[in-house]
Amino acid sequence: MQPLETQLNKPIEAATPSWKIKLLYDGECPLCVREVNFLKKRDVGRGLIAFVNIADDNYTPQENGGIDFETAMGRIHALLPDGTIIKNIEVFRQVYEILGMGWVYSFTKLPIIGAIADIIYGIWADWRLALTGRSNLETIVAERQKRLECTTQSRCPLSETDF
Repeated sequence: MQPLETQLNKPIEAATPSWKIKLLYDGECPLCVREVNFLKKRDVGRGLIAFVNIADDNYTPQENGGIDFETAMGRIHALLPDGTIIKNIEVFRQVYEILGMGWVYSFTKLPIIGAIADIIYGIWADWRLALTGRSNLETIVAERQKRLECTTQSRCPLSETDF
């Protein structure tokens, strides 16, 4: 063991995350949760993927590459340990590759097929909320903002039903 003064004079190194990809997902989307549960089982506690529920009121852009709630709700995003942000089908390609199942999305690496997959994902992302029986994005963002303001101000406006 090194003397205490030697230990104290060592520069503090930035901790490299143990995960290989940080996946931002909507924890209130039933299909998203199903996919995340599948991926968690495949990760088998290895910690290769850090799962971040953007629907959690504690979600903060500062801890997630600056990706705000509305942006994260619009399209799937992920971060790599070096801070690189990826989105859309590329997220699935890399997540599955990291979990050793890259073959599932390998066909999307082909130029024409990849472009078609990106278009299809874009259509899905645009309709995801309606197809899962949820409010539109603007309403969800406004409700979240109202809820967060209520929490941070330690008071909430009374509704008509409170009288």
